Amino acid sequence: MTRTYLLMALRRGDPLAQILAGPDRGRGAPRSIEEIRQLGRMPTVSKVRVTADHEICKLILRDRRFGVVTPNNQALPQLMRWVLTKTDLELPNLAEPPSMLVTDPPEHTVYRRLVGQAFAPKAIAKLRERVVEVTDDLLDSMKSAPRPDLIDEFCERLPIAIIAELLGLPDDMHSTLLRWGDTGAPLLDRGLTWATFRRAVEDMAEGQAYFDEQIARRTEDPGDDVLSTLVTGGELTHREQVANAALLLDAGFLTTVNMLGNGIALLTRHPDQLEMLMERPELWPGAVEEILRYDGPIRITGRIASSDIDIADQHVEYGSFVLLLLAGANKDPTVFAEPERFDVTRPNAAEHLSFSGGVHSCLGSSLARLEGTIALRALFERYPDLHLDGPPIPRGLVNLNSYRSMPAMLHAA
Repeated sequence: MTRTYLLMALRRGDPLAQILAGPDRGRGAPRSIEEIRQLGRMPTVSKVRVTADHEICKLILRDRRFGVVTPNNQALPQLMRWVLTKTDLELPNLAEPPSMLVTDPPEHTVYRRLVGQAFAPKAIAKLRERVVEVTDDLLDSMKSAPRPDLIDEFCERLPIAIIAELLGLPDDMHSTLLRWGDTGAPLLDRGLTWATFRRAVEDMAEGQAYFDEQIARRTEDPGDDVLSTLVTGGELTHREQVANAALLLDAGFLTTVNMLGNGIALLTRHPDQLEMLMERPELWPGAVEEILRYDGPIRITGRIASSDIDIADQHVEYGSFVLLLLAGANKDPTVFAEPERFDVTRPNAAEHLSFSGGVHSCLGSSLARLEGTIALRALFERYPDLHLDGPPIPRGLVNLNSYRSMPAMLHAA
């Protein structure tokens, strides 16, 4: 139903439909974002409040009066899904409650507190040596590959190795976990095709069976991994355990995969910036922030008003859904000078909103930053002649801005 509506709006030239369903949907449709910006700070487009304003996006993300679920819950859509698809409503869908991604306090607070310490900056700093070790192993393994796909062989392999280790999942599951993440990621988008939804449901069923087994093991014999903490650290229902274990897995690598791929594409397109980083490696942490600002892994998110709210000279009615164009906020000219210029020395690049904000700020942001800084620097220092072998192939999702494939040549011809 959503897809049909968007396609109809697309024919009318609707700028929001261009972003959500147009040919450039996977890359953020920048012209459409700017068209919306010109309509005002929070215009109504396609019957939806939408904003690309940095100040408004930041305020809404931090304001607890805006939630991630509707005030009247989602019983009707879930009933419709069961009637139409006969799928199990208990499946661990990262885009449905009780996933902490789409759950508000107080439930969200309980879920996040259970696992938060494992992703705190001090805990993540202890992973530095392990990230370096995994990165070096991956770079070594690509030596003999004449035309490696950097997404398959590097960008995906590093974060899945680290998050699987944190969760206590075995190495031989990496490929399967990546497949589940690949098919589940589109559930965060609007207007899925039927075939995409069915593939996701099939893999969710497989994933639930696996996590059922893992949770049963840790109930009997808990370890020191994050999954054991989720199972034994509170009074969560089994469904809450499964849903949030699946979310931690997906969130633990999807954002980083996208950030690494986007960073490689940007740096190979801007050799002057890469040369500066090679000469001044202390700039790498700031370069990662600029990558997140310029071509962030998350393009869009949304919030729902739990009451009538006045915010930044705008009035939002109770129950209104506000679509936040993070890609637009990250290029707001009132915040970032020359926002379309990629500059690894940009002093305020870290003001981007790519990791959201408030209670729903990205739990793994410190880990993503650590992996990005180490992995990108190591890749280009190990292979200074690296260049892409043709244009990378976008994944074509709206919410998750990423590449599906990125063939490269590691050495000069």
